[in-house]
Amino acid sequence: MGSATAFAQGHEDDTQPMDATRSKSPSLRHPHLAALVAGEDYDPFAYLGMHEEGEGIVVRIFRPGATAVSVLDRASGEVVAELPKLHDAGVFGGVVGQQRFAYRLRLRDGLDEVEIDDPYAFAPLLGELDLYLHAEGNYLRSFEKMGAHPLSRDGVEGTSFAVWAPNARRVSVVGDFNNWDGRVYPMRLHPGAGIWEIFLPGIGQGARYKYEIKTRQGAILLKADPYAYEAECPPRTASVVCGDARVGALAEPAVTGPKADRRSPVSIYEVHLGSWRRAPGNRPLSYSELADTLVPYVKDMGFTHIELMPVAEHPFAGSWGYQPTALFAPTSRYGLPGDFRGFVERCHGAGIGVLLDWAAGHFPSDMHGLALFDGTHLYEHSDPREGYHPDWNTLIYNFGRNEVRGFLLSNALFWLRRFGLDGLRVDAVASMLYRNYSRKEGEWVPNIHGGVENLEAIDFLRRMNELVYANHASAITVAEESTAWPMVSRPTYLGGLGFGYKWNMGWMHDTLQYMSKEPIHRKFHHNNLTFGLLYAFTENFILPLSHDEVVHGKGSLLNKMPGDRWQKFANLRAYYAYMFTQPGKKLLFMGGEFGQEREWNHDASLDWHLLDDPLNGGLQRLVRDLNHLYRDCRALHEHDCEPEGFSWIDCNDADASVISYIRRGSDPSDFVVVVCNFTPVVRRGYRIGVPHAGHYREILNTDSTFYGGSDVGNAGGVSTTGLSCHGQPDSISVTLPPLGALVLRA
Repeated sequence: MGSATAFAQGHEDDTQPMDATRSKSPSLRHPHLAALVAGEDYDPFAYLGMHEEGEGIVVRIFRPGATAVSVLDRASGEVVAELPKLHDAGVFGGVVGQQRFAYRLRLRDGLDEVEIDDPYAFAPLLGELDLYLHAEGNYLRSFEKMGAHPLSRDGVEGTSFAVWAPNARRVSVVGDFNNWDGRVYPMRLHPGAGIWEIFLPGIGQGARYKYEIKTRQGAILLKADPYAYEAECPPRTASVVCGDARVGALAEPAVTGPKADRRSPVSIYEVHLGSWRRAPGNRPLSYSELADTLVPYVKDMGFTHIELMPVAEHPFAGSWGYQPTALFAPTSRYGLPGDFRGFVERCHGAGIGVLLDWAAGHFPSDMHGLALFDGTHLYEHSDPREGYHPDWNTLIYNFGRNEVRGFLLSNALFWLRRFGLDGLRVDAVASMLYRNYSRKEGEWVPNIHGGVENLEAIDFLRRMNELVYANHASAITVAEESTAWPMVSRPTYLGGLGFGYKWNMGWMHDTLQYMSKEPIHRKFHHNNLTFGLLYAFTENFILPLSHDEVVHGKGSLLNKMPGDRWQKFANLRAYYAYMFTQPGKKLLFMGGEFGQEREWNHDASLDWHLLDDPLNGGLQRLVRDLNHLYRDCRALHEHDCEPEGFSWIDCNDADASVISYIRRGSDPSDFVVVVCNFTPVVRRGYRIGVPHAGHYREILNTDSTFYGGSDVGNAGGVSTTGLSCHGQPDSISVTLPPLGALVLRA
């Protein structure tokens, strides 16, 4: 192998070393050398690394700050050549022999010396199929190669990095490993796809990094990785290299949660992980601690599913996760990604499904995130009438851009594949469907037909739902959609959006408005209780009493109820019984089950000490019993979404503020009778029609002393009298407790 110095002295090109007779800034005749030193080389691999040139094999390296560079034979460890400096910026290069060989580099900076493998010695990781799928928006497993992934290449351990930034002049990986110097590791561009990539040997689990992006205008941006599996705990904003050891096994989890189809009981406990319960010192519980405490609590309470408010990393805790900057990274506030996966597995082991609140409609304008990612409006629309959300000061995804659609579709599948989640609740669907959502005239752009519908977002949502159900047969999707948009939860092949369920915001609004009235005035608002049944089966509905009802000055559910303290609890008990016996799946936000009295605060624990009060404890016992009744009684869940599961007995007794109805299962003989009295008046001898003669057991009474009530009831049950009533062949005469609900079964 010849010496690098001898080769360089014989050639008048960019490999010529500096000496005393030459300027210390030689001519930048080679285009890649000029671009490299200027920090604008889109293909540094064409110049750096090992190449066959002229009379031999040349190695070049760019390492600002280095004073000497040696090339070593990787197999023997012997020094093959000393590379002369070609440019003051830190470019070294020269001939190292006549044949290619596996090599390493020894770098010296004063007294410090380090050996590394050369990143520019490795071929691209992304193939033509990857690039093609990305460009057409169908790169549905993009998370397996985009972002940072620890792996071994040619026997060398390191991490591959890949990021989409098509309009950048240069992209580099920066981190603690290179003193955050963007000159050191410029990446290779795949021009057609706009993806930059590099493999960095020696970089492994836990390394902090970002992408340094030089824009077309020459500005330098520091961006977190959109595909990062892990991010630093806020307020720090770097991404973290995270492989299987930190995120969990590659295989999809073998155990999933319970069924959530229309025939199955679905009762969801909505949780904000950081404030469900706190450790001493007001510290949030970790994923592992939540697995030890939250999971057994939810199981004991009888809920079938937990719905997690967004857990993707977000910089501002006050957004509750709805403004994420790292869609693929479970927040580090509570532990590592593997700990989060462990939490999900503990839920599944307890027979509990896990749904994730997924914020795919908008993202924050924090400059370390997706905003102006490569100096252009890459993920968002450039026109603020399309790309800016005035309600939340956020940016709106450009759903018409293939790469953006693919990014979001891949993310939806990621949570189901890598963490085994059982479904997605999609946030703010209404804001995605309408171009004029929350905008005044002149502040929005019509679609190509002149309408208000966001055709690109509609297409995206349909595609997302199709992919979820095609790839994960047991998973569900749920839309938070507050308008009259038709067929939200109907299949796409019928013209629907394809969601499995839709939140019934109308039911929530009407019934809470009714319950907030003083009982003496309720007869004037009786239709608020009954109107929902006119459209109850137009969608697959979930009845939600969510976090949205206990924030922004709305107070707690308990304090929405009128009357003194006892009456507030009685009202809430009757309301919950009404909710759990109405058609539709159920959702209750944490704290509602025991009567949290103050408004929810995301920075503090729920007030668990309230359970020392018999009224709070009684309400919790009622919710537990309602859950188990709902799950065990097929008549209360089998036809949640079909009209054959419900019929009124009497919906017209507005003066007494009493309603009665029947819930039926698939077996005609399987039914329950429900009677709700929404006044504080005991009503004795109240007659209601029933479909069959016989004895009707009182299987639930919200006025039981066990729940904190006054124990007015029917001594365990009543028998029919042989008198027809309400169009039914027989009837029973019951005593209705004050502000109470009864469930009876023949």
